[in-house]
Amino acid sequence: MSTGKTKRVFVSANDPSADVHCGGLISALKRAGAPIEFVGIGGPKMAAAGCEVIEHTVGRAVMTHSAVAHIGYFYGLVRRIRRYLREHPVDLMIVCDSPSFNFHVARAAKVAGVKTLFYVAPQLWAWGGWRIRKLRRLCDKLCCILPFEEKWFTERGVDATFVGNPLLDKLPADLTGFRKGYSGFDPGRAKIGLMPGSRLGEIHSLWKPMQEIAVQLKGKYKDASFTTVAVNDERRQLLERTQIPGFECRYSIDTVRDTAATVDFSIVASGSATLEVASSGCPMVILYQTNRFLWQLIGRWLVHAKFFTLVNLLADRELVPEFMPYFTSVEPIIQRVDAYLQDGGLLSRISNEMIDMVEPLTRKKAGEETARIVLEMLR
Repeated sequence: MSTGKTKRVFVSANDPSADVHCGGLISALKRAGAPIEFVGIGGPKMAAAGCEVIEHTVGRAVMTHSAVAHIGYFYGLVRRIRRYLREHPVDLMIVCDSPSFNFHVARAAKVAGVKTLFYVAPQLWAWGGWRIRKLRRLCDKLCCILPFEEKWFTERGVDATFVGNPLLDKLPADLTGFRKGYSGFDPGRAKIGLMPGSRLGEIHSLWKPMQEIAVQLKGKYKDASFTTVAVNDERRQLLERTQIPGFECRYSIDTVRDTAATVDFSIVASGSATLEVASSGCPMVILYQTNRFLWQLIGRWLVHAKFFTLVNLLADRELVPEFMPYFTSVEPIIQRVDAYLQDGGLLSRISNEMIDMVEPLTRKKAGEETARIVLEMLR
């Protein structure tokens, strides 16, 4: 890219993980010395990296049926972005994750004659494959963070490149030190991590059952302890306000990987956190909840992936138990966790197999790879 005229890049992020990914990308571009001004919608990580955030969207992200209440806000936001692009021309649009919203943002960029880079591929290979035509129209470059996605999208006419996974950017290439050993492990003193997710929808549907699981485990393992990870202090306060009687834990802020490295086992909301937990070599079970009626009516017919969770998708087998979705009793989950805690050999094997799965993914650094693509698009 020429070192002359300063370029302007608009970045659209809509949830905490996208905010982190985009913050990392902006930092990588600044390290490259590129004369770029960043503006967009997002959160504190983007702002800290040097982006002018015109609307703080992080924290409003919701999932599935609960999103209905926020439709008016997000459509109003799209109108504001359209107006901004008319009044303040930019050289590139970067949209990250949240495809249901960011397809609208990409369309606004298309109308404004602005190239668009999708950072994090929409999971059309799992469901909603008919949207590939829309993606081809709106996407000039797709940066995939799962290795099998590049081939899938390229075969369907999308200019796609696997850039690595931003969740692993700070990890070394050798993860030997992350393998956990369970020789002499005492389940009675088990340290267990609870990761209820960052989105409000996840917390509302998963936090109570996670606590119920913890209370029952504590009933059997008297000296077991629990650490709950909240994405920020606002979410910690929400979690504390909604604790159930008999449940006790310590809270930690934005420490998924560090907490997973220090506990013996984790109970995790499906999403990006599962890969961070896997990269710490921490065995886990994964939960996800959705509207039962909508799942039976529509969801189970639309979802075509063999597995739901990142960890099992990457392993191409059930490396860790996934309860997705579950609707009523937590008893099967408790039984599965109990079986793991009773078998130190199984815990050691799962820890090693997760590290074996993650280690090859650390060879590419997504922030740096995507930054190079951004610079090419700005030439």
